[in-house]
Amino acid sequence: MTAIAEVAAFPDPLVRARAGDHEAFATLVREHQSMVFSIAWRFFRDRDRADELAQDVFLQLYRCLGDIESSSHLTHWLRQVTSRRCIDQTRRARLRPVALDEAGELQTAAAESDPFLQKKLQELVADLPPLQRLMVTLRYQEDLDPSEIGGIVQMPVNTVKSHLHRAIVALRNKLRKDQ
Repeated sequence: MTAIAEVAAFPDPLVRARAGDHEAFATLVREHQSMVFSIAWRFFRDRDRADELAQDVFLQLYRCLGDIESSSHLTHWLRQVTSRRCIDQTRRARLRPVALDEAGELQTAAAESDPFLQKKLQELVADLPPLQRLMVTLRYQEDLDPSEIGGIVQMPVNTVKSHLHRAIVALRNKLRKDQ
């Protein structure tokens, strides 16, 4: 019996993917691709860059499957690698995010809100420095608490809270100026 056949009895796609089961790896990608893409898209506001970054992240995952300990570790690992790659790409390219006018909108079922305020907030978040933009994205889009964010970006919780606080203050000040 082959190693893949022996592991096929296990329902966990992570265990099967580590044993070389390509279908199990494809399952892992399908389960996590929306999260990875969403973080990248909200950071860059560019669908092509987000797609490219997501592909790179999953390629790195394939290479590092043996290092992943569990499903929860996988989710944490993907968020961490995606976040780091967003920051790294911004540093390397020294590019500002694409203006929202140039980016397409994600089709999601959102709660009713003020579309003008929503658009204004997206523009203001896009203008934040990369690290603050990442913190806001992880906190309010991914709904992670500061300790989880700290684990992803490898910072103390109080540093994460400081970055979040500065980002909120900057957003409030910019909103007040526009009124």
